[in-house]
Amino acid sequence: MPTKHLIFSITPNVETRLAKLQTNECQIIPAPSPVQFPVIKGNKDLALHAVEALNVGYLAFNTEKKPFDNVLVRQALNYATDKQAIVKAVFLDSGSVAKSPIPANMLGYKKDLPDYDYDPQKAKDLLKQAGLEKGAEVTLWSMPVQRPYNPNSRRIAEMIQNDWSKVGIKAKIVTYEWGEYLAGMRKGEHDSALFGWMSDNGDPDNFAGTLLSCDNIKTGSNVARWCDKSYDALVKKAILVSDPQARAGLYAQAQEIFQQQAPWITLATGNTFYATRSNVSGYSVSLMGSDFSKVKLN
Repeated sequence: MPTKHLIFSITPNVETRLAKLQTNECQIIPAPSPVQFPVIKGNKDLALHAVEALNVGYLAFNTEKKPFDNVLVRQALNYATDKQAIVKAVFLDSGSVAKSPIPANMLGYKKDLPDYDYDPQKAKDLLKQAGLEKGAEVTLWSMPVQRPYNPNSRRIAEMIQNDWSKVGIKAKIVTYEWGEYLAGMRKGEHDSALFGWMSDNGDPDNFAGTLLSCDNIKTGSNVARWCDKSYDALVKKAILVSDPQARAGLYAQAQEIFQQQAPWITLATGNTFYATRSNVSGYSVSLMGSDFSKVKLN
């Protein structure tokens, strides 16, 4: 018989969450850090679970602010950022490199979309063309929270900071309380910011439109504050098309514009992980959230 009582213990700190699970103070925890996976797997009383997720983690350039109003600068810093190294160091086995705003397992994803290879010399050449051969100073906002698409924002920010310094861009890492962070991005206070998105409904518009359409600059979900009329027209048309193949074609064209204009550095997609006590059964996680209706403590 499913358990009758469910208590949520809000525990933001990832280490404290695992400690509670280990001592049986709680029986289920979300989003353990990748560095904790060996500890969980090595404990016979615990179980680690993975769910394929629809998400994307990225760094958004504020395209309304200099120097990121210049597409050459945005392209340059895409080349300057070693995404493979970031995913290897931070995500471990929990994520993969992303190149599109649309997750790879979603309708409309363009498999053959080119990505920016790690090429510091190419980055320097583009920065010179943009008139920044002497470099520039910018702020890089780092999320104060952990997410499947960004399990360690500070570490990712530091790696990006180091990469950019090699091509003459000095990035000052700043962070704020989560509510202040979100409010600041909505107002466009950032130069660049780490952010991400998890699907609300499994539809590609939830990424291509919600995160990058002109209308969503005002709502705040378009953190790059990027408005490209050609991109926007394709995404709006795709909403009105019911044929999946036709929709995919429109999103493919939109992704080509996104790739060329580079309003983001797409970083990674991450699986959703959670851990339980070994005596827990019936709990499930899907794209739509957690289901406790059949949970049992055996």
